[in-house]
Amino acid sequence: MGHRLSKIYTRTGDTGTTGLGDGSRTGKNSLRIAALGDIDETNSAIGLLLSEALPADVSGLLTGVQHDLFDLGGELSIPGAKMLAENSAARLETAIDRYNETLGPLKEFILPGGIRAAALAHLARTVCRRAERTIVTLAASEPVSPAGRQYLNRLSDLMFVLARHFNREAGRSDVLWQRDKIS
Repeated sequence: MGHRLSKIYTRTGDTGTTGLGDGSRTGKNSLRIAALGDIDETNSAIGLLLSEALPADVSGLLTGVQHDLFDLGGELSIPGAKMLAENSAARLETAIDRYNETLGPLKEFILPGGIRAAALAHLARTVCRRAERTIVTLAASEPVSPAGRQYLNRLSDLMFVLARHFNREAGRSDVLWQRDKIS
């Protein structure tokens, strides 16, 4: 990258527009920029999860996810670009299957919680779901790679499974939803 970002402020966005990777400008309130922001927020939520003491295999997986999310952001920043590998969603499916195989079947809805890492995984899951919704909305009016939508769908599933995995590894059970529970 070299000195590509030698100056952080440019003042070019002061009027409410921002530059895309192809050199064009768009409003900061556009759906494309909202989608980019939601992807960035998902990446940041995963970065927060990575600040926890996690097993090396999970850290490696999530670091790879962060790179994938950056690729997806690149696709959104350069309309028509293909940067996210087509097999990215399949890689997440493999990880989901691996971590899910030791978990018991779900018979109830679970609440976000348990240990801190599990709660952070649930937070990342919900932010990812928002990013997915924003991209689906964007795709209704502009071309968006199907691979990105699939990836976000699988990523939110992975975050759910990892939350359950973290609780199980810590000896905690899932926090089960209880209908009509009054504290």
